[in-house]
Amino acid sequence: MVRLLMKKMLHTKQTYDVTLFQTPRFGQTKGYRQVYRLTMAALNHDEALSLVYRMFNVSDLLPKDYKARYVSTGDIVLIDEGIKGQVCYKLCPEGWKKVNRIHIR
Repeated sequence: MVRLLMKKMLHTKQTYDVTLFQTPRFGQTKGYRQVYRLTMAALNHDEALSLVYRMFNVSDLLPKDYKARYVSTGDIVLIDEGIKGQVCYKLCPEGWKKVNRIHIR
């Protein structure tokens, strides 16, 4: 019974408030601006980041009100878990890496 409960808890999707930040031009390192915000369900941060990458790089999946460029190296995703806090991830050539702060204009 305990195993079944633990298994169910581990496979429960959570709701995340996700914000995408991009610089005005590809390759810049400062001046990030919020370009899109959404709420999504995912098992963990890794799945949320994969869903964000896919959503903003496949033209058929792009939200109709999205006006920025495709997600690419250097872009930042902020995942807000409410009382659990916020975590920022930057897309690097090796994949998503946690970052401590971002320069927002």
